[in-house]
Amino acid sequence: MKVAEQIRKTIIKLPEDKTFGYANLGIAKEDYQTSAKALERLQKEGLIKKMSKGIFYKPIKTVFGDLQPDDSEQLKPYLFKNGKRIAYITGESLYNQMNLTTQMAFRIKIASNRRINIDKGTIKAKSVKSYAEVTEDNYQLLGFLDAIKDIKKIPDCTVANAVKILGNKLKSFHDKKVDELIKYAILYPPRVRALLGAMLENMDAKVDTLNLKESLNPITKFDLDLKETDLPTLKNWYIV
Repeated sequence: MKVAEQIRKTIIKLPEDKTFGYANLGIAKEDYQTSAKALERLQKEGLIKKMSKGIFYKPIKTVFGDLQPDDSEQLKPYLFKNGKRIAYITGESLYNQMNLTTQMAFRIKIASNRRINIDKGTIKAKSVKSYAEVTEDNYQLLGFLDAIKDIKKIPDCTVANAVKILGNKLKSFHDKKVDELIKYAILYPPRVRALLGAMLENMDAKVDTLNLKESLNPITKFDLDLKETDLPTLKNWYIV
């Protein structure tokens, strides 16, 4: 089967409103140049449209014209590379999903090890520092730690209320997941380690928090606008 014919058959089977790249077409890298010409012809036919360099989509046909994929789908090319997750959405957009705030960010933040800046129509996003290499297995844990890091900056949410919400989520983590969380917390600023340690101690988690405690300087105090009624164990973790 010719490459162009193979690409057409593959694309016809793809769902509408989903982005795809060369890696989704089941073709060898040595055929990418031929593929580019085939994809260009399919664009002229209107079967597909180009989203960005190397990224395409099948538009949904309506009486009002062709529709682009939704925001989350448009961001996928920046979150994955060759089918593997390399970044994740963080900031207010994530905290909204975590029920920490009702506000949505004007510009989406993407945690990544590479520079990202998107300004296309309604999609506006920029990259922020990722504290660890992002994978499908750890991105939700990193997002949880991001929320702890930004806990004083989350709109329309007091620190006490955020601690309550995050504490309830933490209770649903199994021990292995908590161990992973602690491992990644070591890479975050000291205030993150301190608050995570206090939350774990408060819920009497059956995990080893010694690494968290030893990573902190006893002289350093963390002002997080919390009272002992909010988190009884805060003083054990140098939180004032």
